[in-house]
Amino acid sequence: MTASASATSPLIHQAASLLLHHPDPDWPARLALVEGELDDLPGRPAQLLRAFCGTVRDTAVLELSARYVTTFDRSRRRTLHLTYYTDGDTRRRGASLLRWRQLYAAHGWQPPADELPDFLPLALEFAARCPEPGQQALQDHRAALELLRLALHDHHSPYSDVVDAVCHSLPGTSPADRAAALHLVRTGPPAESVGLLPLPSFPRGSQAAGHVPLPKETTR
Repeated sequence: MTASASATSPLIHQAASLLLHHPDPDWPARLALVEGELDDLPGRPAQLLRAFCGTVRDTAVLELSARYVTTFDRSRRRTLHLTYYTDGDTRRRGASLLRWRQLYAAHGWQPPADELPDFLPLALEFAARCPEPGQQALQDHRAALELLRLALHDHHSPYSDVVDAVCHSLPGTSPADRAAALHLVRTGPPAESVGLLPLPSFPRGSQAAGHVPLPKETTR
């Protein structure tokens, strides 16, 4: 990530947050707002977000809403909840969610009470409002973002452009395939970082108690 990319990251993260929320009746106005903010914004992330906007611009809200539900709500592999990718449905996930809440509280930010704190659109909004800790949190969950990105490409979803944009806004190079992304789960983000939300490390082939199986596809 270059210095110019770093300067535009809050705008990229805010735009991605708005685009990754469920399309409701206000979606056309939201989309127009995002497109206006992205006008003439330089860099690959902005280009990817503009591509998504162009792809879905003429899609009816109800149709896009149905696609959103199929894409994110009916597949564990494509969930927007970041801690699921590293913690699964285990008790350890509760501690990870608590760390997200503590991070938000430490910076005076109160997310909606009806959504889990690891919901990617919330994490992106936090990164837009509090760039340094927010971007660090995204980088600490880079493995989850990359697994989501690859799953969206496998699903041929236009939302892959949005998550691509987020990954391009972070330091380091994205893994080329799922095997490389799974390696990222074991070894950590592609750039050295010390943050509040470290990724767990799993020995290769571990079957020990407490080992968390990574998400498997349930529907496509």
